[in-house]
Amino acid sequence: MTQRPQARIGTIAYATLALVAFAANSVLCRIALSQGAIDPATFSTVRLTSGAATLLLLTMRPQGQGVPVAHSWISAGLLALYAIPFSFAYTRLTASTGALVMFGTVQVTMLIAALRSGERPDFTQWIGLGVALAGLVYLMAPGVSAPPLAAAALMGVAGFAWGMYSLRGRHTAQSLGQNASNFVRAVPFVFVVSAVDMSHFHVEPNGLLLACASGILASGLGYVAWYAALGGLSATRAAIVQLAVPVLAAAGGVMLLGEAISARLVLSTIAILGGIALAIIGRERMRGHT
Repeated sequence: MTQRPQARIGTIAYATLALVAFAANSVLCRIALSQGAIDPATFSTVRLTSGAATLLLLTMRPQGQGVPVAHSWISAGLLALYAIPFSFAYTRLTASTGALVMFGTVQVTMLIAALRSGERPDFTQWIGLGVALAGLVYLMAPGVSAPPLAAAALMGVAGFAWGMYSLRGRHTAQSLGQNASNFVRAVPFVFVVSAVDMSHFHVEPNGLLLACASGILASGLGYVAWYAALGGLSATRAAIVQLAVPVLAAAGGVMLLGEAISARLVLSTIAILGGIALAIIGRERMRGHT
C-alpha cells in the first residue's frame, strides 16, 4: 500500500530519529566509560531504570490505565543480557567497533532464526550470510588493530540477546506496553549485577547524566520513534535502514571521541553490512516468488 506524502515524511522523520538514537546509545556509553565517569554496571542500571520510567509514563492512558498486561520474564532477562554486556564491552571497544559487532551479531542471529523456522535460502542469501560472517571473522582475527577478544565476545552476547529480544517482540500488538513491561522487569537483574560489582562502584555527575540520556532519550524515546516508523516500513526496509546504525556510531565516535577508523574496520564494515543487505534482499525476493 502506497503511503500518502505526509505519512511518508512522518515515517522518514521517525526512522531517522530512531536510527540516530540507536547509534547514540553506543556513543553515550563509550563517552561515559572512556572518561571513567561511571562504572559499567551502574551505567546499565541507570540506563534501564530511567528507560523504564520513561516508557511507563508514555504508556499511561488518559483514563488512568497502566501498563498493558504483556509480561515476560524471559524477554526481560534477554533485555538485561543485552544491556549489561553492552556496557562492560564498551570499557574497551570503540563506539564504531562495538556497534558493528553488535549489529552484525543481531542480524546474523535473526537470519539464523529464519533458517531454523523453515525458510530455505537461495544462493544470494547464502552468499550474503557467508560474506557477513567472513567480515566478522576478519574483524576479530588476531592482529595489531583487532579489538580485544573478551570485549568483542561480550558485545556478541549483547547482540545475540538483542536479536532474540527483537524476535520475541515482532508480533506483539502492544509493542510500547510490552517494552515498558520488559524494561521494568529487567531492572532487578541489573540491580543484582550492580550489587555484585559494588566494589567497582563509581559515578560522577556527568556519568549519571550520560546514562540517563541513554535511558530516556536513546532507549525510551528512541524505541517509541522506531515503533512509529515501523508502521510505514516493510520488514525488508526496516532491516535495511538499520544498516546505517554502525555508520552513524562510527561518525559519532570520530567527531565526539576522536576515534580512529582503521582499514580493518572499514573492510569489515563493508563485508558485514553488505553481506547482510544481500541476504535480506535475497530473502525478500524469494518470498516474492512464493
